[in-house]
Amino acid sequence: MFVWWNSLSLASQIFVLIALPSTGILLIQTILMLIGIGSDSDVDVDGDIDIDADVEIESDGVFGSGEVEGDIDPTGLDALRVFTVRGIIAFLVVFGWTGFMLDKAGMALWTVIPIAAIAGFVMMYILALLMRAVMKLRNDGNIDNKNALGTSGRVYLTIPSSRSGEGKVNVLLQGSYVERDAVTDEENSIPTGAEIVVVGLSGQTTLVVKRK
Repeated sequence: MFVWWNSLSLASQIFVLIALPSTGILLIQTILMLIGIGSDSDVDVDGDIDIDADVEIESDGVFGSGEVEGDIDPTGLDALRVFTVRGIIAFLVVFGWTGFMLDKAGMALWTVIPIAAIAGFVMMYILALLMRAVMKLRNDGNIDNKNALGTSGRVYLTIPSSRSGEGKVNVLLQGSYVERDAVTDEENSIPTGAEIVVVGLSGQTTLVVKRK
């Protein structure tokens, strides 16, 4: 082990010192999440969110957790959290191992560092997209569309008349703005931006609306 370590350049040693601890922390986070001790959400400055049926926002660091009250749309850009604890750790893992491999391959350090950093940021962004997708699936599974009856919203995509097709609407449902497919029984189509009221359900997820 010491022979291998001493054979490394100073840059490679630094990259390994970054990669090994962050990899260990990431593995611990993953194990805790799988066995149910950890949460799927992380928080740094802005924090990730986890919305349950009571519209609570749960946030946690590496191991701790806490709850705050609030409303947020888990499907929009405001739910895309890049600089989270898990995201930063993923960045360090990818940055460290990428830098180590490129340095071992003989690349110049001035090219190794930016390439490793770009790879780390790409991983952070991919992780943020995955976390947003998980939150959207969880949120959709917890929300009962029957609670949308009587609520108001706006048309996102034009709704064809007389149920000849589906459009999309944004409505406030259980404290969160969500996007849903919608049809109407009105003789005229309802254009984008028009205010609507939910008057019924068609199937499990499609809303029946009328112009407000």
